[in-house]
Amino acid sequence: MIKTKSLKKIFTTEEVETTALDNVNLEVKGGEYVAVMGPSGCGKSTLLNILGMIDKPSEGEYLFLEEEVSSYSERQRARLRKENIGFVFQSFNLIDELTVYENVELPLLYLGVSASERKKRVNEVLEQMEIMPRKNHFPQQLSGGQQQRVAVARAVIARPKLILADEPTGNLDSAHGEEVMRLLNELHEAGTTIVMVTHSPAYAEYSHRTIHLFDGHIVSENIQREFRL
Repeated sequence: MIKTKSLKKIFTTEEVETTALDNVNLEVKGGEYVAVMGPSGCGKSTLLNILGMIDKPSEGEYLFLEEEVSSYSERQRARLRKENIGFVFQSFNLIDELTVYENVELPLLYLGVSASERKKRVNEVLEQMEIMPRKNHFPQQLSGGQQQRVAVARAVIARPKLILADEPTGNLDSAHGEEVMRLLNELHEAGTTIVMVTHSPAYAEYSHRTIHLFDGHIVSENIQREFRL
């Protein structure tokens, strides 16, 4: 599903040039669950942004579903994102002016899904995430754990092939963190590919393998359990 070759990302300002990723070679198969770990500033979120086509690499290749996408325009990247990728962020990134229902429905509006199909799918995923009683609430009326469940619901509503999770438990207490990890594990068992950035070795154990980044390089890889197609 994902393959990078000699991936490099450089951020340049008037005064300094910073290499966030340097010669990253990575492959993630469809259906795999991969954790990415490393100290703050090592390039984890930068890598996730490139994999999610939010950002472009400075050098190297990125193949997504066997398409070389590193030189794609924003419009081309947006099309692939909408159709294939769901995002779960540490800060939830919900829209405060929209209800739970409307936040979850939003990706389907962008995809032009019919009103009747939207209603069916939103209700299904709200039930799955056990957040249906809060469907008419606004994000600020929810606990952190409830907000993250809404964020996961929004990430999966379009039935993406890939979920990218950037510290999805970072703003949660341990009980709510475990709950989000259980939800991600259920989605993986249903066939979704997951790449998750985490600081937690315990949460990394949910994955098939853990990739360790340091100063923009992949320095090691641990296999927790064998991945079988």
